[in-house]
Amino acid sequence: MSTQQKLERARAAAATLALLSTEEKNALLLAIAGAIEANVDSILAANRVDMEICGLEGAMRDRLLLTEARVREMAKGVRDVAALPDPTGETLAEWTRPNGLRIRKVRVPLGVVGIIYESRPNVTVDTAVLALKTGNAIVLRGGKEAACSNQKLVELLAAIPGIPQGAIELLDSSSRQSVQELIKARGLVDVIIPRGGAGLITFVTENSAVPVIETGAGNCHIFVDESADFDMADAIVLNAKTQRPSVCNAAEKLLVHEKVAAVYLPRVVKKLINAGVEVRGDERARSLASGIALAEERDWYEEYLRLCMGVRVTANVDDAIAHINRYSTRHSDSIVTRDEANARRFLRGVDSAAVYWNASTRFTDGAEFGFGAEMGISTQKLHCRGPFALAELTSSKYEIVGTGQIR
Repeated sequence: MSTQQKLERARAAAATLALLSTEEKNALLLAIAGAIEANVDSILAANRVDMEICGLEGAMRDRLLLTEARVREMAKGVRDVAALPDPTGETLAEWTRPNGLRIRKVRVPLGVVGIIYESRPNVTVDTAVLALKTGNAIVLRGGKEAACSNQKLVELLAAIPGIPQGAIELLDSSSRQSVQELIKARGLVDVIIPRGGAGLITFVTENSAVPVIETGAGNCHIFVDESADFDMADAIVLNAKTQRPSVCNAAEKLLVHEKVAAVYLPRVVKKLINAGVEVRGDERARSLASGIALAEERDWYEEYLRLCMGVRVTANVDDAIAHINRYSTRHSDSIVTRDEANARRFLRGVDSAAVYWNASTRFTDGAEFGFGAEMGISTQKLHCRGPFALAELTSSKYEIVGTGQIR
């Protein structure tokens, strides 16, 4: 089946999905969760084929890998979405005009959602179930490295009795032609969501004829203020950097207030190096702690996605804010401090989608925010920002009830 035919089928499915009740959609989601759990072995077998031929290393290989625990976590995420309130049909506002017209603004599905992503099979399930919960059809264009995993997952999901034909479509990933066709399908597709590296996101946003919700790379920062609890700071820095370095909410940069840098930097750098982290820093940081390689200007912009961290000494909270707003990808940044005034200044001054006070950046995630799953983490400002899920997969329309009024 051609891309055009799949898109037309998704368009038709969207009309059917929009009419499903919350109870019907939740029943389908629970059936999907059961199908995933019943087919763990076949899902892992498909993933092993991808792993054997992918040629990926490091962070990208880890993103592709499925384990039994990760597959069962997928199923749990589906059940979590089923348990969440359904935003579609929600009344956002309602009023009556002097002429008697009753106007109601309600949430409705977007329609057909296209998502372009790299080698992360969990995205296939997460995004499909979020779309289904909100009455949207979804067109998936995954990376070629995950072709077997994605094919198996989509086969399982699309085969659930009651899911309209075309509600979950998977495009060919063997060439870039399907990406071009998807992003030019204005009229058949309502929104495109690119997830992946900066190159993919830039290409889609610059070339799409369909509106785009831009997800972003994660050059995330932690600022250790002069009043920080050092033990707390150590735990946050190490968690944010080492717990899973291949993901976009892992911390890539550490900023330390100059008044505590002489004491704090040597201890935290030693702990980072002992954890296998390569540490790069400015001249001032290198003069205070051993084992730091010299950072270049491009380091401050880079999303490492591996066990590497840039370290810099800053003059104060305003200096830290200025550094972050210059170099970050506006994803997630955190301050560790006992000073509430500095914390509030940081929370308001840092122009990122998620800004933390005394917590790890690793919490920027749909499941951790209570969304069950996520479509992505938006670093743009229009329509949605930060982890987005059900509510952001809806638009609105006005329903107007009259008694024969004419203008």
